[in-house]
Amino acid sequence: MSEQSSDKQLDLLQGTLDLLILKAVSLGPLHGYGVLLRIQQISGQTLVIQQGSLYPALYRLEHQGAIASDWGESENNRRAKFYRLTAAGRMRLDEEMDKWNRMAGIMGTILLAEPEGA
Repeated sequence: MSEQSSDKQLDLLQGTLDLLILKAVSLGPLHGYGVLLRIQQISGQTLVIQQGSLYPALYRLEHQGAIASDWGESENNRRAKFYRLTAAGRMRLDEEMDKWNRMAGIMGTILLAEPEGA
């Protein structure tokens, strides 16, 4: 994921890459590099996904049936595999988003905790 030293870029938490890929592909079919660019775009350039992490995750998600692919032509007229969300992928995305939102709420509560008697 991100090894760059910019303060504006954040390292991904373990286990979030699949969720980010599913969300990016849910917005419309994308080729592999397009998934990477979409995640960067919607994160305001704060998340940088390395291709060495992205492509194994795409393969894994396709093998699990969460995404499917078709060959097509990219915007620069190159042959590329375009990924789309499957029905199983939609269900997984919904479940993972639910888990993530619950965990974010719990973390927010914990981080706002004050010492007793304060």
